[in-house]
Formats: sequence, structure tokens, C-alpha cells
Amino acid sequence: MASISFGGLGNGLDFGQVVDQLVKIQRLPIDQLSQKKATAQSKLTDYALLGGKLLALQSAGDALRLPTAFDQSSTTVSDQTALTASASSTATPGSYQVRVTQLAQSHQITNKGATAVASPATDIVSGGAATFTFRVGTGTDQTVNLSAAATLEDLQTGINDLGAGVTASIVNAGSETTPAYRLILTATASGASNGVTIVADGTTLDFTNGGGTGGVDTLQAAQDAIAIVGDPTLNPVTLQRSSNTITDAIPGVSLSLLKTTGSSTVSVNVTRDNGAAKENIKKFAAAYTDIVKFVNERTTYDVATKKGALFFTEPTAKGFLSQLRQALSAPVSGLTTYSSVGEIGFKTERDGAITVDDAKLDSVLNTNYNAVKSLFINQTTVTGVAQRVNVAIDAIDDISTGSLTVRKNALTKQVSNLTVEIDRKEDALSAYEESLKRQYAALDGLLSRLKGQTTFLQSQQSQSSQGSR
Repeated sequence: MASISFGGLGNGLDFGQVVDQLVKIQRLPIDQLSQKKATAQSKLTDYALLGGKLLALQSAGDALRLPTAFDQSSTTVSDQTALTASASSTATPGSYQVRVTQLAQSHQITNKGATAVASPATDIVSGGAATFTFRVGTGTDQTVNLSAAATLEDLQTGINDLGAGVTASIVNAGSETTPAYRLILTATASGASNGVTIVADGTTLDFTNGGGTGGVDTLQAAQDAIAIVGDPTLNPVTLQRSSNTITDAIPGVSLSLLKTTGSSTVSVNVTRDNGAAKENIKKFAAAYTDIVKFVNERTTYDVATKKGALFFTEPTAKGFLSQLRQALSAPVSGLTTYSSVGEIGFKTERDGAITVDDAKLDSVLNTNYNAVKSLFINQTTVTGVAQRVNVAIDAIDDISTGSLTVRKNALTKQVSNLTVEIDRKEDALSAYEESLKRQYAALDGLLSRLKGQTTFLQSQQSQSSQGSR
């Protein structure tokens, strides 16, 4: 629509300012709705942030609520060039002696030097077509079909494309001036039971020695790892495994063998890692405190301005804290040594935040580790603190009935409704403004015409007066 302008000032009246002021007055309800929408959007954003903090607390609790997560073990190895060790939560603390007499190897073979070829692109099929068949251990036969013009590279690609437990590679066993390319076959799995057998070879490589000058050169034998666990002067246990990673030599400990040790033994010490448990407990307390401070900052009331913070009138946020506080601080029934977190060093400050007494926590972990563990973990007849907090957060954040979900949905709907209402009122205000502009434009035109007529009449009267003199 074309803009409407006013002569206004020529009449002593600025109708543009009149229209602006009238529109400004009519915009006040829209501004109020916009502020209400912004507040609802801010609440929605902060509830989303609060939801993230609740999940962070739940994640911290997951490191404590299950026995396998609560227990942490550490290992030390006297010679880490010979082997390394990592312990799971089920590891039994103790000292173990390990002797490595043999490392596991992957079987590796190649064709004889007499059947080497001058180039990877050399034709290795003498007839119309050929096949190359192999198997790994007691597995099924694997066959590569080759055309009459197949090259060494074609055979390599065909074997690798099968993905059948063997990797083929090409090496120049000769020199730059006199190349001699050979095909190396390596079993992808180590161990004596994973040897590579050539069943049939229709190529000039002649792995099966059909022509009398071929055959196989073994580059690396297929063999198992052998580790002896225990005092060699007593009755140690000998383990033979296909891999250099052994998970059943020491309960709950994984050994990675790196080299043989001859007649020497390597000491593997497994200890309970109280430091890891302590760290997880402190992370749990910190995640809880993070939520408390987040909500506290948004539920304050400024006496000077007489205004409350964003969540001041939000019972939902305050309800979260009440539920979490009960889950964390209430005594755990069925326990005797420690039945509340206050007994192991947790202290509730005036603002509801939790601080942890390091010395107290160290003491109870060192003297009554299992009792501290029982306070947090979920058991058949006892629901520990970490499990209670986990359940409370599940209820708060339930996808359909959780108080956080319900409140976020309500705010989302409110923002949507306010957006529609603001748009409707903006359209009405635009129409109102255009209507005012038309009315005042008409009035401005009328006044301009009246002013012109008045000026004309005054001019005629003046001329008449002069003529009568």
C-alpha cells in the first residue's frame, strides 16, 4: 500500500506525530505479550539446561549405583616391556607372578623364490583360466577364480576381497635391477589353530609344488602364546592361548604379552583403587550441587527492586530440589555401618549445596570400603543413594508424565499461543494505523482547502477595501 503523507505543518498541526502516539498507545498490549513470550522462552531455555544438569547427575550416579561400576582396580607391572595389565571391577586384589615363554604369532607364508615374477603386473596364469584355493585352520575352502590374463596383483586383490581370514601382500624379494616379486599370505588371527593351507594353485606361483620347483616358504610359524602363572618353585599354571591378549590368567585382569621373559618372572600387582571411588563420589556431589546452585540463582527475590528471578514463581523447579534432596539425604534402610551420606563426609550448606570432607571420605573408604559401597549401590533388598537419585531423575524427566516434561510442554504451548496472539494483534494494529493515516490525511486535506479559501476571501476583502477609498 502506498504511504500516506501529511501537509500537517502548514496547518500548524503535525498529524504524523498524532498517528504515531495513538499507535504507540495501541501497541502497549502487544509489548506486554512480547515480554510475556520472552519470559516463557527464557524459562523454556533454562528448563532445558536444567534437564541437561539432571542427566549429568544421573550419569555421575551410574558410576556408583552398580557394584561393577563402583569397584575400581589398578595394576602395576614390574616389567612393562614384557607385558601390560589392566584390571576390571571384578579383579581380586593380590600379587601374581607371570612368566612368558612364547608369544602367539600369525601364520605367514610365501611362494618359493624360484616362482617369483618380474612385476606385479606379470601374467601368472599359463592356461585359459585358473583357480587359487586356500583355507585357514579347519575352516572352509576359499577360492579365487582367475582369468587367462590374471596378474599377481589380480590374485592379491581377489584374496583380500574374500575377507576370509588371510591378508595378501606383494614384496620385491629381489633388487631394483633384478626384481623378484612374491606373494605373502598372512593369517589375520594368530594362534597354532589358524594356519594357512594352500589347497590348490593353478597359477605359476605353484604354492602346492605341482611342478617340482615350487612350494611354500614359511616366514612365520602359526603358534600360540604360552604364559606360566604362579610361583615357579611351587605349582604354577601353564596357559596356552591363541592370542597375546590373555583374559583368564588372573581373574578380572587382562594381560597383553609383549615379549618372552626366559626364566624370569614378571610381578603383576592388583590393588583396589579407592582414589577412583572417591573421585566418582565427589563428582556425584558436585553434579548435585550444580543443580542446587542453578535453581537457587533463578528462585531469588530482589527486595530492592521487588522482583523475583526467572523461576521465583515456578514451583516445578523447587519441586525438583525437594525430590533430589530426599533421594540423596534420607537414611537408607537396611544398612548398619553407614546409612546416610552425612556419615561419610557429605555436608549440606545453608544454601543446600553439598561439600565433601576429603579426610573423612578417605578414612571411611580405607576402613569400611564395603560399607561405603553398600550406601550407594543398588542391592536386592537395599536401594542405595545413587539408585534412589537415578529413580528420582527418571520420574522427573519421564517422557510423558515427568514434571520437567509437563512444564516444558506447557511453556512450549504458551510460547506458541502467544506468538499467534501477537501476530493477530500486529495485523490489527497495522490496519488501525492505516485507518488513522487515511482519516488524518483527509482531515489534513480539508484543512488545507479551508486555509486556501480563507486566504482567498481575505485577499478579496482587502482588494474591495482599497477600491472603495
